[in-house]
Amino acid sequence: MPEKAGLTGKVAIVTGGTRGIGLATVRALAEAGATVVLTGRDEAAAKDAAESVSGAVTGLRLDVTDAKAVSTVIRGVAKEHGRLDIAVANAGIMEGALLGMIRDDDVQRVLDTNVAGTIHTVQAAARAMMRKKTGSIAVLASVVGERGSAGQTVYAASKAAVANVARSAAKELGGAGIRVNAVAPGVIDTELTAQLTEQARAGSIGNTPLGRLGEAEEVARAIRFLVSDEASFITGQVLGVDGGLVL
Repeated sequence: MPEKAGLTGKVAIVTGGTRGIGLATVRALAEAGATVVLTGRDEAAAKDAAESVSGAVTGLRLDVTDAKAVSTVIRGVAKEHGRLDIAVANAGIMEGALLGMIRDDDVQRVLDTNVAGTIHTVQAAARAMMRKKTGSIAVLASVVGERGSAGQTVYAASKAAVANVARSAAKELGGAGIRVNAVAPGVIDTELTAQLTEQARAGSIGNTPLGRLGEAEEVARAIRFLVSDEASFITGQVLGVDGGLVL
């Protein structure tokens, strides 16, 4: 890895870091030398995930829908380590249903986690980073937020919102030396997309120019790039990691 992409001495937090893209991101950051705190809604799962990664990695319980808890955890990380350089707002859920079958509680749960949870994380991370006037935040959008998808109206809406959280926050925080970007994965082979039917998976592969599902590690490497000094003049962008699905 080029020296500038190294993250030795950096402190990072990754929400939703117990599996899938989140855990792959934790590994990618730790391999680059960062001290990483990963969070998950289940404390035991968070601790187990942290123990599965080589490097300085800690697991904590956090429900990102709880704004006060997010603020407390991120403030605590910054206080313990004396800094916060990187935040990855990865926590998210996907509830699929045809338009006429969407339930009100599903709508609220998705928006609370994907949109409000992302905003809580960006807000708290920015406050911690303000002290040193530097930092990088990455949020997880989705190709579905740009293209839409039958049966995923609420999820698509939430991820379109997340992309605009990145754009708007980047405009606000640039003057403080804080960069904010989004990564928009396509169909990635994780537990989340395992919910898709075989027909839906086959259709996604058929619509992807590279002709396959993506891997969590491929998304993680894009995130690692965006939060590193290699991307020091990149902010407010939504980087598609989708095998060409949006073309």
